[in-house]
Amino acid sequence: MKLKTRIMVGFLMVILVPLLLFTAALYGFREYQVRYSENGRISQNEIYDITIADSVTGQDGLQIMTKDLFITVLVILVFTSVSVGLWIYRSIAAPLVKLRRATQNIKEGNLDFTLEVDGADEFSELCRDFEEMRRRLKDSAEEKLVLDKENKELISNISHDLKTPITAVKGYVEGIMDGVADTPEKMDRYVRIIYNKTNEMDHLINELTFYSKIDTNRIPYVFSKLNVEDYFADCAEEVGLELETRGIQLYYANYVDKDVLVIADGEQIRRVIYNIVSNAIKYMDKEKGVIQIRVKDVGDFIQVEIEDNGKGIAAKDLPNIFDRFYRTDVSRNSSKGGSGIGLSIVRKIMEDHGGKVWATSREGIGTIMYFVLRKYQEVPVK
Repeated sequence: MKLKTRIMVGFLMVILVPLLLFTAALYGFREYQVRYSENGRISQNEIYDITIADSVTGQDGLQIMTKDLFITVLVILVFTSVSVGLWIYRSIAAPLVKLRRATQNIKEGNLDFTLEVDGADEFSELCRDFEEMRRRLKDSAEEKLVLDKENKELISNISHDLKTPITAVKGYVEGIMDGVADTPEKMDRYVRIIYNKTNEMDHLINELTFYSKIDTNRIPYVFSKLNVEDYFADCAEEVGLELETRGIQLYYANYVDKDVLVIADGEQIRRVIYNIVSNAIKYMDKEKGVIQIRVKDVGDFIQVEIEDNGKGIAAKDLPNIFDRFYRTDVSRNSSKGGSGIGLSIVRKIMEDHGGKVWATSREGIGTIMYFVLRKYQEVPVK
């Protein structure tokens, strides 16, 4: 019952109960006077069964009855007022006590409690709103803890991964300065290694920048119509140059018609391909590494497959590899480095393109990463 309704009911009870008693008393006086005027004197059994004696006159009985009725009305009025007051007070005081305890818990930083309240009045609704606020505060606090942990892990990973190529670059540069690279072949090999390491650092810095944009949903997408054959051929050529410096063979095949288009952000799809290929390079354990890129037509979508012959991913870990900072002993061991966000960035970009990404893998044989993009289709104007 609403507090307003409780107060109105209590007010009416305090007013109506005495009024009804007063009305009943007037009716009793009237009946008494009528009988007294008819008989001149009222018999013993018609007056009161509890107070009037045989020798009391009618006038004395009337005075005693008036006094008794007044006392009765006063007692009932006091009892009614106290009962109504307690009824209303309890409806206010009980929720306020619970609210006070809840606010004290929050003040002390404790969010692991539950504010339980029954009823449908304003104070009960206030308590339920307070409980909802507590739940949201708790969820926000837990989310902040997770985010802080992820940020610390990201900083740790980035720091470790930047330190490794910087140390390598420094070592090879010192080798060149000291004359260790005394032949054209050694010089060419040192320069290639330095180039690869600087590319790794550039990629890590780009990932860190892109990660901050993901968290704030500020990824700068620029969608346009892309010819599938031309676009993926360019991507394969670019990736091939990177793989050549690492001694990995690239095979590219396109099974899509020449005039097929997709709507996508070319730069971000390149990032998807590069992140997947980088992951394959990182965990390549074969002496002769091979990566295959295949582009297929699958109805309303274009499917891109990137296959490697690396060490593969365990079946129990496969569903989680696109989660942020997820690591496994097989596919993403910390000794291999990596910021831990490359594949999560891939999933985010594909979701924003209305596509999806998934993977299949066999340990010791290799992994195939798949992603799909919807075809662009002209809608005829009627």
